Amino acid sequence: MKYPLSWLKDYLSTSASLDEILGFMLKAGLEVEHVDNPAEDLAAFTVAKVKTAEPHPDADKLRICTVETVDGEKQIVCGAPNARAGMTAIYAPLGTYIPGLDFSLDKKPRKIRGVESSGMMCSTKELNAGEDHDGIADLDASIPLGTPAAQALGLDDPVIDFEVTPNRPDWLGVKGIARDLAAAGAGLFLDDSVKKVSGGYDCPVEIKLDAPDACPVFAGALVKGVKNGPSPDWMQARLKAIGITPKSLLVDITNYISIDRARPLHVYDADKLKGPVRARLGEQGETLEALDGKTYDITADMCVIADDSGVIGLGGVMGGESTAVTDETVNVFIESAWFDPLRTAKTGRVTGIISDARYRFERGVDPQSCLEGLNLALKLILEYGGGTASKANLAGEAPRTEDKVEFHKRDVARLTGLELKSAAMKKTLKTLGFAIEDTGETWLLDAPSWRFDMEQSADIVEEIARLEGYDALPTLSLPAPETSKRVVTTALQDRVRTARRTLASRGFLEAVTWSFMPKAQAKLFGGGEGVLTVANPVASELNQMRPSVLANLATAAQKGADNGERELRLFEAGPIYLNDGPKDQRTVVSALVRPAKTRHWQGSESYDAYAAKADLFAVLEALGQPPERFQIEGPRQKHWHPGQSACLKLGPKVTIAHFGALHPGVLKQIGVDGPAYGFELNLNALPQMKAKATKTKAVLDKADLTPIHRDFAFVVTEDIAAGAIVKAAKGADKTLITDTTVFDVYQGTGIEEGHKSVAIEVTLQPKGEALKDKDIEAISDKIIKAVAKATGGVLRG
Repeated sequence: MKYPLSWLKDYLSTSASLDEILGFMLKAGLEVEHVDNPAEDLAAFTVAKVKTAEPHPDADKLRICTVETVDGEKQIVCGAPNARAGMTAIYAPLGTYIPGLDFSLDKKPRKIRGVESSGMMCSTKELNAGEDHDGIADLDASIPLGTPAAQALGLDDPVIDFEVTPNRPDWLGVKGIARDLAAAGAGLFLDDSVKKVSGGYDCPVEIKLDAPDACPVFAGALVKGVKNGPSPDWMQARLKAIGITPKSLLVDITNYISIDRARPLHVYDADKLKGPVRARLGEQGETLEALDGKTYDITADMCVIADDSGVIGLGGVMGGESTAVTDETVNVFIESAWFDPLRTAKTGRVTGIISDARYRFERGVDPQSCLEGLNLALKLILEYGGGTASKANLAGEAPRTEDKVEFHKRDVARLTGLELKSAAMKKTLKTLGFAIEDTGETWLLDAPSWRFDMEQSADIVEEIARLEGYDALPTLSLPAPETSKRVVTTALQDRVRTARRTLASRGFLEAVTWSFMPKAQAKLFGGGEGVLTVANPVASELNQMRPSVLANLATAAQKGADNGERELRLFEAGPIYLNDGPKDQRTVVSALVRPAKTRHWQGSESYDAYAAKADLFAVLEALGQPPERFQIEGPRQKHWHPGQSACLKLGPKVTIAHFGALHPGVLKQIGVDGPAYGFELNLNALPQMKAKATKTKAVLDKADLTPIHRDFAFVVTEDIAAGAIVKAAKGADKTLITDTTVFDVYQGTGIEEGHKSVAIEVTLQPKGEALKDKDIEAISDKIIKAVAKATGGVLRG
């Protein structure tokens, strides 16, 4: 939305400067994007007087002019055909940038055909002030020497361009802007209400509303004997300033009122109308040749304006070519209607038409402005085009709401902290157009018809705070804490906390046991070194630093069972000790379950080695450690059951964890009735993961093609772990292979002694395009070669 500053002052009595006006706009919430100030762009150009203009001796089309300027008398060589003695022109001194030509004059006089020239006299096109380039600007002789060119050309009016928020369609009119600026304190609002134009006869054009939901109100009037010439200079200047090209009096008036009061109008050549003018819904098969020269198909949900000849316009969007006014128009019918915003927006989207009318109607035009807009149009047409006007013809009724907004004065202080007097709030609201019924602490407000966004007390509070100025809101700081509340944790501490929360959420109870144990137990769990024997133990049996937490958890679980607890799930996060060096202490999280015996003929247990693996992997995922990065091998510690446990490794050397069933013999020696399952995770051995740049979830990698499954059976020696085969196969093609699982291990007839057959299923997920047979065969060959290289396995025949 653009407007010149002088236009604003039609409705705002103010002595504020341009910068102050911009400040008030910011205060009122009008975000200024740009200010086009021609006076600044043309500051170097001034009015000059041509004293003499003699022919150039070496060029027929050039003249040597003696020019009186603000810099004194100058000799300027000019090629303009209208250069003559006695004329008043515009002078550009040496070094000046000429915007219309996009170049700068030399800083020193230059010779043109042997004659020195000091400066330039410009046309309006060379100043970007018009289209005249046939000669230099020929100004009125009464303009004094040295007058700024912008002032002489009437271009000293800044044009303000700002962004209109969707909830404020009243800002699409200069009058609406002035109203808000007056409420913000920029000046006095001048409510220039239009007087009713008394017509001399009844309007002969009948108006019918066949679709009152789409067009509930339609006002119109006829003017006979109009002279549709050019609009007045002041109107053309204002339209040009905001980028609208003047066309004719009738068209310019509708454009002017649309910007002036946010009230779109349309004019028809009344002699081209046939029968009544109807606002109705379109019919399938109808078309409209619009004013933009394009033909549009009409649909049944569009609001159209029609007469007996068919569709002559799209309501609230654009008129038709068949009834358009021309320079020959003498009788004009003026339309001032209100159209449903939603239907207008849909029509605009379907047709793709972008017009000022659509822009305003789809956001919401004041439904009570139909007659005001019509009367203003009649006034301007009669004043500048002559003719005689009919009485206004009004069909339908403008929609209105009878609901009052309850405003609680205390809400201002409660919601914003502002302490304002009632008189100040009343002044602001009245300037904005609210009618106030003062009932004490609560006011009943009638919102003006152009404000569709006022529904509750908080909306009124927002208006008052906005116009009082957000910079006036009190700044209050939260009370400082009595002591520092900042929590500083290390990465290891964060891991411990995360692991504890995860296991607690999975039904485990946290235990805190001694960091000591009997030396005999320590030896069973890989410890018992003399350097870790406690010289002065808290109890005679607790004489060794623990190499594992599992023994303590197992004995604790047994005590629970002895006291009637059928199943206990315990975990502990704490240190273990492998030697007496500074780096020999490890922080681990250990979990143990002594499952209850189920009363079932199959003797199945509620918890097993696979459940322990699931709990371990849940902790790893919570710690940001992808489980697939680890390799599973047989246990490295003797206190684990060799057939029901495994270790988790990161590479060939680093062991991260053990999981599965504890060795029955070890449990028996420490006095625990088995079985017992669990895991022990070394938190120090986990790699530090990179911090995520964001907490949002990754983009979904959706697979559009069906995955492909292929089975392979490899014969390997008994000592080869199945995990090694899985790792090798999965690494054969990291792009297409998404999963590899073991589904069978076989030893017996057909398999050489000391060997075993491990069968795996490989899942291929095509990406982009389907895999062909040759592609699948190529990947299969890669898998076979990768497994053979890593394990020595051969494909089973």
